[in-house]
Amino acid sequence: MSSLIRIIIADDHTVFRQGLKLLLGLRENMRIVAEVESADRLLPTVIAFPSDLLLLDLQMDRWVIEEIQPLSRVTQVVVLTASERVEDSLHALRMGARAIVQKRFAVETLAEAIRAVADGMVWIAPALQAELAAAGASETRRLTVREMDIVRWVASGLRNGEIAQRLGISEGTVKTHLNKIFQKLGIRDRVELTLYAMREHVAPIQSRKR
Repeated sequence: MSSLIRIIIADDHTVFRQGLKLLLGLRENMRIVAEVESADRLLPTVIAFPSDLLLLDLQMDRWVIEEIQPLSRVTQVVVLTASERVEDSLHALRMGARAIVQKRFAVETLAEAIRAVADGMVWIAPALQAELAAAGASETRRLTVREMDIVRWVASGLRNGEIAQRLGISEGTVKTHLNKIFQKLGIRDRVELTLYAMREHVAPIQSRKR
């Protein structure tokens, strides 16, 4: 993790946004570089202010879950939400969110999620992990050593090309391994694979992407 984590806060509730700015600003390794109060200003602000992560409220002046994907190409997205729906959290992760943090959680929990994401990890609260795993749980079969390596790299947040470089294989071979892993585990995508890794306590390999 870098010594300083640059953060953008996106929330249309002024009191909540300013309170979060104050509390996170008290931490010496976190700096708020910009604030966004309108969904229309999300992408322009993220582009204008280089940051390590965006704290994004899903319920702004409009529902912004579909906007996570373009935002995640510019910075890491940590979702803040009052929604208790497992489907919303799963959808946000599939759109590219790196963490899901309920607004009812303590600021220390949010800080923990921020540090994990800044280290290149995915962060999900244990209770939500269990709910997500239960939603997509299926009978598992034994994975090969190579397949387990790929599971660990996926859980660390790397894309196929990056995994290929780490393992000294082609990107096509990584895709082939992933397809076999998906078939063996009965899962559909990288989000469910990350949840599988969490459920089975498969330790991800920390990878600093920035």
